[in-house]
Amino acid sequence: MTIDIAFEKFKAAWILPRDELRYGVILYLHGGGYTCGTLDYAKGFASVLAASCGMRVFCAAYRLAPEHPYPAALEDAYSAYRFLLDEGYDSRHVVLCGESAGGGLIYSLCFMLRDTGLPQPAGLIAISPWTDLTLSGKSYIDNIKTDPSMSVERLEFFADCYTGRRYDLVEDAGGEYHKTAPTDKKDPFVSPLFGNLDDMPPSLIFAGGDEIMLDDAKLLHERLLLAGASSRLIVKPNMWHAYVLFCLEENKSDFDEINGFMKSVLPEGSERKLRWLKLDNAAKIYPAAATKRWSNVFRLSATLKEEIDRDLLQSALDVTVRRFPSIAVRLRRGLFWYYLEEVPRAPRITDEKSYPLSHMPFDDIRKCAFRVILYKRRIAVEFFHAVTDGNGGLVFLKTLVAEYLSSKYGIRIPNTDGVLDRLETPPEEEFEDSFQKYAGEIRKSRMEANSFKPTGTPETDGFINVTTFLLDLARVSAAAKEKRVTITSYLAAAFIQAGIRLQQESGWPQKKQKAVKILIPVNLRKLFPSRSLRNFVYYVTPGIDPRLGEYTFEEICTSIHHQLGLFVTRNEMASRISGNVQDERRLILKLAPLFVKNIVMKIMFSIFGERKSMMSLSNLGAIRVPDVMGEYIERFDFILGAQSTSPYNCGVLSYRDKLIINIIRNIKEPLLERRFYEVLREQNIPVKVESNQR
Repeated sequence: MTIDIAFEKFKAAWILPRDELRYGVILYLHGGGYTCGTLDYAKGFASVLAASCGMRVFCAAYRLAPEHPYPAALEDAYSAYRFLLDEGYDSRHVVLCGESAGGGLIYSLCFMLRDTGLPQPAGLIAISPWTDLTLSGKSYIDNIKTDPSMSVERLEFFADCYTGRRYDLVEDAGGEYHKTAPTDKKDPFVSPLFGNLDDMPPSLIFAGGDEIMLDDAKLLHERLLLAGASSRLIVKPNMWHAYVLFCLEENKSDFDEINGFMKSVLPEGSERKLRWLKLDNAAKIYPAAATKRWSNVFRLSATLKEEIDRDLLQSALDVTVRRFPSIAVRLRRGLFWYYLEEVPRAPRITDEKSYPLSHMPFDDIRKCAFRVILYKRRIAVEFFHAVTDGNGGLVFLKTLVAEYLSSKYGIRIPNTDGVLDRLETPPEEEFEDSFQKYAGEIRKSRMEANSFKPTGTPETDGFINVTTFLLDLARVSAAAKEKRVTITSYLAAAFIQAGIRLQQESGWPQKKQKAVKILIPVNLRKLFPSRSLRNFVYYVTPGIDPRLGEYTFEEICTSIHHQLGLFVTRNEMASRISGNVQDERRLILKLAPLFVKNIVMKIMFSIFGERKSMMSLSNLGAIRVPDVMGEYIERFDFILGAQSTSPYNCGVLSYRDKLIINIIRNIKEPLLERRFYEVLREQNIPVKVESNQR
C-alpha cells in the first residue's frame, strides 16, 4: 500500500507492507545516474523491500540533474531523513538503502548527517553503489565487455550532469538562475569513496561480478574496514549492475542476507510481536454467552457514491488494521479468561449475503473477530462485540474509508472527526479498560423486573430481516423539541408505545401485563475522559408499566426523558459499572478455571441480561466526517444483531439530513415495525421504508 507525500521540492511515498513484521523504516534512494528515475520507478523496488522485510519503506524521488545538479539530490535526501526523525522515528530504527547513484548517495548523506550533528542511521544497504564519479576503478576497463547495462561513456555523461558541467545556469534556492562553477568529481559528497569513512554505520554491499562499477563497491568495502566500520560485501558472479532489483529466483538468498542484516543492526525488540489484550470488563460476557446459533455481532457500513474497487479496498484494509491492534484481533482461550490477540494480517474481504450479520461461528472468531464485506458501493464491517462498541467500530470504519478514498482519488483527508492517522503508533489510552478506571465505590443493584417481548415464527434457516426507516432529521428533531425531549427519548417512546399495543393485542389482562422497556446503551466517553477504542458503554432500561393505566405518547416521552435524566449521570453510571467490576475482582472468580467462569456468566447473562428489555435502541448520533471525505459518501448505516432471547434490535444514526433507523428481526412477522410505523405516522412524521423481507 502506498501513501504519497509532497515535499516543497520533491515527491516521496510511504510503502506499507501487508504484514508489518518489524518496527522501523527503510529510507530508499533510487538510482538512475542522478539524471533519471521517477517516484513510480522508486516505488517498484521499495514495494519489494517492504514485502520481503515486513517493514515500512519511505522512498524519496529527489531532484534530478542536469536541471538540478549537486547538491540538490543530497539536500532532498537530507530533508527526507529529517522528515522521518520529525515523524518520531529514532535513528536507531532507520536503515538507508540505495542502488547505483542512490547507493552512493546514502554514504554522502551520512557525511552530511555527521557534519550537521544529526544521528546516524542503524545501517546501510548499498546495491551496486556508484561511489566514484571519476571512474578510476580497474573494473571500468576489465568489465567493459561483460556489463550489458552500463558503459563508461554513459557514466561520464551522468557525472558531468550531476557536477554541473552540462548546464551553464543553475537554479538557486530562491528560484533565480545564475552561473556556477562545476563541482569537483572527487568531492567526498559527490564521490563518497574519497571521503572520511570513520564512524560509518554497518554496511551490507551487493555488486554483480560482471559490472563495470564493481570496484566502486569493492574499494568502498575495503576502505570501510580500514576505517574500523563494519561491512559485508556480496559479489555475485556473472551478474550485472543492480542485479538485486531483478528479483531473480536464483538470487533469493540476497533477501535473506538483507533480513539477517536488519536483524543485526536494528535494536533488540524491533521484531514485531503480535499484541495481546485482556478482555475489557464488558467484553467478558460475550464469549460466555455465545451459542452455536447466536453470537453478539453488530455492523457499521458506509455507502459511497461510486462503485468500490475491491483490490484497492483490500490494500486500504491491509494498512488500516495495523493502526488498530485492539480491534484487528482474534479471540483466544486462556486457562482463566479469554483474551484478544492481534491478527498477523488483515482478513480477506468477503461478499455480501442476502442478509447482514450472518452467524459468525466461534471458530471464525478465533481466527479473526471482525469481517469486512463489500457490496457494490457499500463497505460494511461486522464486529464481534467483545472487541469494541459502536463508537470504536465507527472510528475503524471511518479510518478505513478515508484510507480507501485517499488512495483512489489522491485526496488528503485530515485526521479529524474520528479519522485517525493510519501511520501513527496507537497511544496506550486506546487500549484502556475504562470500566476498571472509572468504577465507583458504591455498587448499584442490577435487580429489576423483566420486560415484555414480542414473539413470532422463527426464521428456521437463519435469515435476518432488516427494515430501514429513513426519516427527515430536521422533522424528527423539531418533533422531539416540541415534546422537550431528545431524539433518542422520542424514538424510545415510539417503540414503547408500539410494544404496549402489541402486548394489548396478545390478549393478556392489563393486571398481568409486563413493563415495556427499552435497553439504551450509554456512551460513557461523554461522562468520563476516556480515549479507549474498546467497549466503554453501559446501558439503562427506561420503560412504562401498562398496569398503571393508559399513557399518551406525550406522557411516555416525558417519562422516558426523566428516567434517562435520572440514570445517565456520572455518579449513577460509576455505581452501575461498579457491580460488574467488583465481581471480576473477586478472588474466587479470578482463580476459577474458564469453563466454570463460563457457566457462571451464562447464568448471570440469563438473569440480568436481555430479559430486562424488549429490545436495544442504540443511537450513535450524528455522524461527521471531514468535508473532503463527505463528498464521496452517500450514507452510513448501523445494524445491531438480534438478541439471543428476543427477535428485535435497533441501530440508529443520522448523516447529513437523514435519520436512519435499522430494525432487525429473526422472526417472519413484522409485528413491531408496523406498530412503530403507525406511531410515527400518528405524530405526522413522514417515513420512507426499505426492507430485505422475502
